[in-house]
Amino acid sequence: MQFGLTQEQDMIVSTVRDFVENEIYPHEDLVERTGEVPHEIAQDIKQKCIDLGFYACNFPQSVGGAGLNHLEFALVERELGRGSMALNHFFGRPQNILMACTGDQVERYLLPAVRGERMDALAMTEPQAGSDVRGMKCSAVRDGGDWVINGTKHFISGADHADFIIVFIATGEDQTPKGPKKRITAFLVDRGTPGFTIRDGYKSVSHRGYKNMILEFDECRLPDAQVLGEVDGGFDVMNTWLYATRITVATMSVGRARRCFDYALNYSAERQQFGQQIGKFQGVSFQLADMITEIDAADWLTLSAAWRLDQGLPANREIASAKLYATEMLARVTDVTLQIHGGMGLMDDYPIERFWRDARVERIWDGTSEIQRHIISRDLLRPLGA
Repeated sequence: MQFGLTQEQDMIVSTVRDFVENEIYPHEDLVERTGEVPHEIAQDIKQKCIDLGFYACNFPQSVGGAGLNHLEFALVERELGRGSMALNHFFGRPQNILMACTGDQVERYLLPAVRGERMDALAMTEPQAGSDVRGMKCSAVRDGGDWVINGTKHFISGADHADFIIVFIATGEDQTPKGPKKRITAFLVDRGTPGFTIRDGYKSVSHRGYKNMILEFDECRLPDAQVLGEVDGGFDVMNTWLYATRITVATMSVGRARRCFDYALNYSAERQQFGQQIGKFQGVSFQLADMITEIDAADWLTLSAAWRLDQGLPANREIASAKLYATEMLARVTDVTLQIHGGMGLMDDYPIERFWRDARVERIWDGTSEIQRHIISRDLLRPLGA
């Protein structure tokens, strides 16, 4: 097995890392203080990404994307993970699920999203339906040839900037031996559609400036033209395009952990106590050794899962393992880095306390650690009939 990167992949890594260091890092303190990304900064980042040729790099060349494979896109996301989520949001990566667009949807949604003319967001989570997608209450019913939608979505990232939202909505219910089972359909909903409201969500301690929004539907009418994929086929669309998004969380966790580790390593070499650098104390040096070992392990676990996708191999368990391990690794690395910095680690003179706060959400969104363990154990036990 070849573990090294190609020359082209090395170039991808260095290009994106340079972009993050030069275009993202300088604005991080402002976003952290204000909780906002100024419009002019957002548009500047977006345009520079387009000029660089990396906007929608996760889409095939046939629709105008850069055509990166899963491994190469994982490398992009890993480097973006070093920077502020609120700012690197504008290093555009539209939802791959838009590849399910057909007919007029291609010109209205897919191609404008790839060109950076329209931004999208994805909405599944509800106040009573997080990991239990089948438990969603937001519903669409037929009326006069249209769909009438009522209900609420929350924790919707990116909806504050989105021109349209990809929304998963219950469109029926089947009775099964295990009880009622919702049928789900994906809809494309434009900002400004009558009966559709986007409002501010909750204030989070993680990723300031990267806002979560609340979507409200009140007798919102949509024609069949807004259905993405097949009616009642939301899970097919989801399973085809979405499950690999967990790799994004894993790779970004690795990137952020490496940036955090650099602070721990340099501080350990510079800070002196009892007449020597603290890195010479076994209590600190062994922690550094453990951190880099875990970071490398998470990195290879994640890239291996992306490689399996490129080879057309089953990867659901491997992706779940990567997401589980990388996010929990990030929590440990940020906590130890803060400990190494002592009291200064909690001060905003360093970004350590921000890394520490930001790390907490990674074990929750895109499937909690408990859900990942369920996926992994189910994959192991099902072949044995258990």
